[in-house]
Amino acid sequence: MQDTLSKRFLFLAAAAIVVVTLGYTQHLASIIREEEQRKVDLWVEAVKQRAELVAYTQTLFEDLGAEEKKRADRLASAYRLIQEAPDGTDLTFVGDFLVNNKTVPVIITNRKGEVVYKVNVDPPPSGMAEQAYYDSIRRTHMSKNPPIRFEEVGQTIYYAESVRLRSLREAMDELIESFISETVINSASVPVLLIDSTATRIVKSQGIDVSELDTQEKLQARYVAMANDNPPIPVYLPGEGWHVVFYEESPVLTQLRYFPAVQLLLIAAFLLVAYLVFSASRRAEQNRVWVGMAKETAHQLGTPLSSLMAWSGLLSARGVDPEALREMDKDISRLQVVAERFSKIGSQTTLESDNPLEVLRETADYMRPRVSKHVELTVNLGPDAGRLALSRPLLSWVLENLIRNAVDAMDGEGTLDLRAHWVEDEFHIEVEDNGKGMTKAVVRKVFDPGFTTKSRGWGLGLSLAKRIVEEVHGGQIAVAWSEPGKGTCFRMVFRAIA
Repeated sequence: MQDTLSKRFLFLAAAAIVVVTLGYTQHLASIIREEEQRKVDLWVEAVKQRAELVAYTQTLFEDLGAEEKKRADRLASAYRLIQEAPDGTDLTFVGDFLVNNKTVPVIITNRKGEVVYKVNVDPPPSGMAEQAYYDSIRRTHMSKNPPIRFEEVGQTIYYAESVRLRSLREAMDELIESFISETVINSASVPVLLIDSTATRIVKSQGIDVSELDTQEKLQARYVAMANDNPPIPVYLPGEGWHVVFYEESPVLTQLRYFPAVQLLLIAAFLLVAYLVFSASRRAEQNRVWVGMAKETAHQLGTPLSSLMAWSGLLSARGVDPEALREMDKDISRLQVVAERFSKIGSQTTLESDNPLEVLRETADYMRPRVSKHVELTVNLGPDAGRLALSRPLLSWVLENLIRNAVDAMDGEGTLDLRAHWVEDEFHIEVEDNGKGMTKAVVRKVFDPGFTTKSRGWGLGLSLAKRIVEEVHGGQIAVAWSEPGKGTCFRMVFRAIA
C-alpha cells in the first residue's frame, strides 16, 4: 500500500513538473512569437510605404524631367533661331541664353566632323582619343535629338538631355535598386521572393534556395504556398512595372510553433529512459535477492540431506524393509537434484548438447505418480528432429514448476497437456491446463519476482523459470493464452544447435 502511494505521488509530481514546464515554455514561445509577428508586420508596412515613396519620387522626377526637357528644347530652338533669323535681327537675348546654358550638353562640329565647340560634356577618360570619345557621345547620348545643321558655315550642332535630367534618371534607378535590395535584406529574417508581373522571373530573394526553383512549376508551387501563408504585397516600380512580394513565416517563428511539442517529446523520452533504468535496476536487485535465496536454500538443504543419507544406511543395516528404503532413497536422490538446481541458479551454467524430448519424457514419468490421481496428465511428443544446448537439471526443474502450478490452478482435478515438437529449427514446449486461468493484469505480472496469487508462496518459481529459459538457455517463455475459468497455456521456444 505504501509503495502504491509512493508511485502515485511520484507520478503526480512528474506530471506537475511536465505541465508547469510546458506551460511556461508555451508562454515564452507565445511572447517571442508575437514579437516576431510584430517585426514582420512592421516590415510589411515599411515595404508598402517605401513603394509609395518610390512612386511619389518618380512623379517628382517626371515633373523635373519635363522641365529639363523643355529647357533642352528651348536651347535647340535658340540655335535654330540664330540659323534662320533675317539679317539685322537683335539676337542679344538668344545669345545670352546660349551662353548661360549650364546643363544641356552641346557639341558643335565642322564639315570634317571635328569638334569646334563643346559645353557641359565630360572630358574623355584617360587613354582614349578625344575625337573617338566625342563621336561615341554623338552616336549614343545625343542620337535621340535631331542635329541642327548650319550649311552656310558648315557646322552641325548636337545636343542631349540635360545633365540634371540624366542625374535624375540615375538617381531614380539607384532608388529602385535600393528599394529592391532593402526590401529583401531588411526582411526581419523572413523568407522573401520578389517576382516580376509575369510571375516567371525572380527579381530578388532572401532566405530561399532559388536553385531548387529551377522550373516554372516549382516556382509557382512555392509562391502559391507562400501566398496561402500571407497575402502578397503588390508594388509598382517605375520603368519595370508591377512586381509582387511573397513572404512566409521566419524559420525562428516556425521553430517556436513546434518547440513545445519537441520539448514534450524530450521530456517523455527522458522519463521513459529513467523509468526503464529504474525498472531494470529494480529487477536486477530482485533477481540478486532471489538468486541469493536459492543458493542459501541449496546450502541449507545440504546438511539434512547428508543426515538422511546416513540414516538410510543405518536403517538398511538394521534390516528395515528394503522396498521402503528404496523409495526413501529415491526421494533423497530427488532432494539432491533439487539442491543442485538451486545451487546452479545465478552461476555460470555449462550447457551440453542433448535431446530435449528425453528430458520431457523423464520429467513427465517422474511427475505422473506425484500429482493428484484426479489429474489426467497427457504427453504428446513430436518426432526427434534435433538437439539443444541445455542443462538437464534446470530444464527439468522448469517443467516441474509449470506442472505443479498447473495442478494447483486446477485444484487437483482436471486435464493437463504436455506437448513438444520441432518447428523447423525451433523446439516448442507447451504446458496447458483447464484450470482457473488468469486475467490480463495477472498475465502481465506473472513472471515478476515476488508476485504470486497463492495465499502461501514466495512468487519465486516463474521468475526463476524465466531466468533459466531466457538467460541460461537463450530461449523464450510466455503465456500463450489464458482465460479466467477456462485455463492457461505456457509456451517455451528454444533454438536448435547450428
